[in-house]
Amino acid sequence: MGLEMIVQISKKVSTIALLAAGLFGLAACGNDGASSSSPAVKDAAKVVEAVAADIETPVITVYSSRKEHLIKPLFDRYTQKTGVEVRYITDKAGPLMERLKAEGESTPADIFMTVDAGNLWQASQKGLFAVVDSKSLNESVPQHLRAANNEWFGLSVRARTIVYSTERVKPEQLSSYEQLADSSWKGRLCLRTSKKVYNQSLVATMINTLGEEKTESLVRGWVDNLATEPFSNDTKAMEAVAAGQCDATVVNTYYFGRLMKKQPEIALALFWPNQDGRGVHVNISGAGITKHAKQPKAALALLEWLASAEAQGQFAEVNQEYPVNAAVTPSAEVQAWGDFKADVVNVESAGSLQATAVKLMDRADYR
Repeated sequence: MGLEMIVQISKKVSTIALLAAGLFGLAACGNDGASSSSPAVKDAAKVVEAVAADIETPVITVYSSRKEHLIKPLFDRYTQKTGVEVRYITDKAGPLMERLKAEGESTPADIFMTVDAGNLWQASQKGLFAVVDSKSLNESVPQHLRAANNEWFGLSVRARTIVYSTERVKPEQLSSYEQLADSSWKGRLCLRTSKKVYNQSLVATMINTLGEEKTESLVRGWVDNLATEPFSNDTKAMEAVAAGQCDATVVNTYYFGRLMKKQPEIALALFWPNQDGRGVHVNISGAGITKHAKQPKAALALLEWLASAEAQGQFAEVNQEYPVNAAVTPSAEVQAWGDFKADVVNVESAGSLQATAVKLMDRADYR
């Protein structure tokens, strides 16, 4: 137990003890020979119990689709710093949202944390979040990486960019997401399935910028250029590129980082597309305070800390992501990938246009 926590507990115990002594003393003065069963003593006991409960260190409960090994170190650090216990339940985003909805007012969850703005937008549409008024969060999280109504906030950034074979592709042969639809890429492209929210969000933000007609033409071009059926995840798509099954794919940057850790000699590299235009598609992991939070003030304090310069480096580095807070630099490993211009379209469009994106990909036979 840290010194700060011991001091906090000692202060609480002292406060309760002094209050108890004073109240019971008053009860005894007003009732000669008062026993533990007398009304005055019982009333004093109730007051002490209520005050003790009120000043007790709160316990925060987080529902998270971000995996345990990515959140536990931060929650442990926060508990050590503040004495506030952070409990958490992890699962996929969909089941957690359904659980929150089913639990309603009885939910123990104070915070819902998940990946992708599309999932955060869905949670907002289901009425699962409370509006937050926080100068600290507004300063730490750029406007395009949070909800317009301040119901949720980005906590880390990931880019969804091009990975190519260094054996068969020169970087000067690449330029943009749109270029991957050119006929020169016929039979050379691998993609992850359209069923995953990451690709749905990419297409949704393109609809926001390019319009539905142009985006559909682009996606049809991707499908025409596929070397094989879409893969179930980003790692398999990159492995297919490395194996020569195709020459390029589109992935989240942290998947590239994980693969490079395991296979540092693999003949793959990142390419930042659309640098002469809108920039690279970025998305977030993020969180919001639940509508029926039992500890809203404590939950807000935790969110503000997670977005602060103190915590951002660790929050992003643990998953090879980019900090959402511009005052914090990425890890050396992530910086080694190079700088890029990011698309600053509000990531909320990844959710608001998600249904449109899904229908578009279906029409384009992107499965």
